Amino acid sequence: MAQSDRPEVGKIGVGVAAIISNGKGQILVGKRKGGFGAGLWQVPGGHLEFKESVLDCAAREAEEETGLRVKPVKVVDVTNDVFDAANKHYVTFFVFCQMVDETQEPQLMEPDKCHGWSWQTWQYLIDIKNSGRESGEELFAPLTHLFEQTADLSKLPV
Repeated sequence: MAQSDRPEVGKIGVGVAAIISNGKGQILVGKRKGGFGAGLWQVPGGHLEFKESVLDCAAREAEEETGLRVKPVKVVDVTNDVFDAANKHYVTFFVFCQMVDETQEPQLMEPDKCHGWSWQTWQYLIDIKNSGRESGEELFAPLTHLFEQTADLSKLPV
């Protein structure tokens, strides 16, 4: 196929998702608002910026979205996320993070992007993934892919 006959290749975005533990066996989740994935459960996260490390991005996004200061510990997995309906493709790094101050509560810093934050167990999210649309609740695709490819997230030190 000649170069001019090839379809235009879309850009692939790099996303970073912060898995924030509160030390009580719970992680922070919220429901997306607006844009693609509206109404779906997610963890805090966003786009990797130019020259930013993945761990620094996780800490920045966590603070921008929730007001929480976190210490990013390690990348726990990477997912490949294609959103056909939105014509988007992301590679998402999931970073396990610990709160700097475990008494701090999350704030809704970006009310145009999220309905609110709540602490939930892994089992709660697994139940949503397994019941799918039947429960009226769904996970954002990167979180679904994380559960599909990671054997046991409950072994994270939450």
